[in-house]
Amino acid sequence: MTMLTERELKKKSVQYRKDILRIIKGSGSGHTGGDLSSIDILNVLYNRVLRVTPESFENSDRDYYIQSKGHCAEALFVVLADRGFFPKEELNTLNKFGSHFIGHPTRKVNGVEQNTGALGHGLAFAVGVALAAKQDRKDYRAFTLLGDGELAEGSNWEAGMTAAHYRLDNLIAIVDRNGLQITGSTEDVCQLEPLGEKFESFGFAVRECDGNDIGELVHTFGAVPFVPGKPSLVLAKTRKGKGISFMDNVAKWHHGVPNDDEYSRAMAELDEAEKELAA
Repeated sequence: MTMLTERELKKKSVQYRKDILRIIKGSGSGHTGGDLSSIDILNVLYNRVLRVTPESFENSDRDYYIQSKGHCAEALFVVLADRGFFPKEELNTLNKFGSHFIGHPTRKVNGVEQNTGALGHGLAFAVGVALAAKQDRKDYRAFTLLGDGELAEGSNWEAGMTAAHYRLDNLIAIVDRNGLQITGSTEDVCQLEPLGEKFESFGFAVRECDGNDIGELVHTFGAVPFVPGKPSLVLAKTRKGKGISFMDNVAKWHHGVPNDDEYSRAMAELDEAEKELAA
């Protein structure tokens, strides 16, 4: 895998945001806000961290990525297309009749490890993958991206206890901590804080970072495992709708399609961001 510079990764993030908005606009549906909050994380994972390619995807010794917050499938699809797992033109079939590209990840899409979107299941899947690696004395790693809203599901904490019990330091869980879910603030719906301390009490080594800052993400992922013998938890502080001014930190964009005017305004903002990176 070609190692992209941080500047190149920042350019990728802008292009990914354009692609996300384009396919959501074309399909008439999508989880725009979470796609935009998590895309920088996916960018760094697939372009700097994960040891997986289209060629190695059938090799059981590759790294594994499981997207627990499956409703943000558009972000994952965009990155997989860019990495060559399938032709980019297939993204235009998102949510169309007969397409494999639906509102959640499915294994019918090349590069997707697991059907997800029944929230709270991804961490358990990742624990199983990491445990298998330990038992088989393999060095591959399991990464999973969780939405903060899904942490109200008790299955996450059962999986977390198991991860710590088996000392799965080849497990890296990431929380997209944008603070919003479909019905409003996570702290109003079901209080999570002190979230980092909770994961630490369950046996994880925890580090916080700005999940929309490419440099911080590169540095943080470069340090895993944070503590030998402990699963790692990256608490990535993000902004829902990041990159688009009128979507930023606005709960209604959890699921939403921009109208023609909003789409034009959003694309103009991203065009400006590209110009600044090219200067």
